[in-house]
Amino acid sequence: MMKIEQFNFPMHLLIKNTLIIVVFCMLSLACVAQPNISTIATNGWSNNSVNTVIFRKNALVSFRHIQYAAYYDADQFLVLAKRKLNSPTWKTLRTNYKGDAADAHKSISIMVDGNGILHVAWSQHNNALNYAHALKAGSLVLGEKKPMLAERENKVSYPEFYKLANGDLLFLYRDGGSGNGNLVINRFALKTQKWSRIQNNLIDGEGKRNAYWQVAIDKRGVIHISWVWRESPDVASNHDLCYAKSADGGLTWQKSDGAPYQLPIHADNAEYALKIPQKSELINQTSMFADANGKVFIASYWRDEGESIPQYHLVYKTDEDWKVHNLNFRKTAFSLSGGGTKQIPIARPQIIVWKNGKSYAAGLIFRDKERGSKASIALNDDLQMTNWTIADLTQQSVGDWEPGYDTELWKNRKVLSLFLQDVKQIDGEGKASEQPTAVQVLNWEPKK
Repeated sequence: MMKIEQFNFPMHLLIKNTLIIVVFCMLSLACVAQPNISTIATNGWSNNSVNTVIFRKNALVSFRHIQYAAYYDADQFLVLAKRKLNSPTWKTLRTNYKGDAADAHKSISIMVDGNGILHVAWSQHNNALNYAHALKAGSLVLGEKKPMLAERENKVSYPEFYKLANGDLLFLYRDGGSGNGNLVINRFALKTQKWSRIQNNLIDGEGKRNAYWQVAIDKRGVIHISWVWRESPDVASNHDLCYAKSADGGLTWQKSDGAPYQLPIHADNAEYALKIPQKSELINQTSMFADANGKVFIASYWRDEGESIPQYHLVYKTDEDWKVHNLNFRKTAFSLSGGGTKQIPIARPQIIVWKNGKSYAAGLIFRDKERGSKASIALNDDLQMTNWTIADLTQQSVGDWEPGYDTELWKNRKVLSLFLQDVKQIDGEGKASEQPTAVQVLNWEPKK
């Protein structure tokens, strides 16, 4: 059974293990069937966190009855995989493309367009675009590497694919470096089979800073984006949490109240969902979720003013204002500073939200050294309350793993499908000397 802990729960009830289980099953979303784990392969590159960084969009993606995955193998080759949904058996294909897996920024991102064609970008960190797509629907065989538009494709970082409601794709990336980069958006049209530029510079760092963003697209096709500002390559200079949305595929943008933005967005005209000072251990590039009604939920961690311990937080928009939940279950302090990929005792979180009767329920997926670095989930069955239940989804450590999940499968079927791998990250972009580890997928469903 999953290890479960309840916070803000009457301690006098916790008398016997049997009573704990009964009470939790009655009151908590954590009492569900055991997670189901399948193994894609056993030869995953594990000398840093490149296969499991949270800004992979995506490591896993489903289209109709097929689920796709991507990873670097022990020789740093790009490997693609697929299976029928719910099948324990995966088919893998090592491509001809090799990435620089030793740089944890250079992850692989995948998405399937509305025609069933797999699109892939890989090995990006201030370098020329690496992009290819499958030769036909359902295939793992990639064609030749090609540009999208050629312009502004020489200093690409953080490639991310998203699918719109009509099957078109968006491709977001940073043009420029940490502390002075801009956000570019391309769109792939199914009708023309061509990419076009939607935004050359949606969020402008003005040569002084850059935005580290997270995106969610709701079922109506509205694009939601939130971000923190960073003033320099030092992660300690992260600050504030901002927000924008677009209802026309990224052409025009609005604030949460519908007020239009004058583009590009910059530090002076941005909507600030929350002000968070520099040197607050605020992390960049986390996650957000938008439900079918466009309600927005953003997950991150930082240290509140006057506190010494960074805590996970959930920020969400009500009809009146932005609200913040401090999950407040962590007990160990740490500090964020410096450049490169950091070795951090906790993972950046993923957030999923779903309707639970008249309320909203939420699951925050994370990894914490306090809990043995397992894949864990914090659950709340009513966001009007602050009661969070913590459950471990794995029994073993996943090292320096960060959660990534199949956004399409959650959106369409409410199945949480997590990409899993035990990896080792050396602080400041170091390279470990680890044996290859298993690349796996864990499926979990909330209580119906």
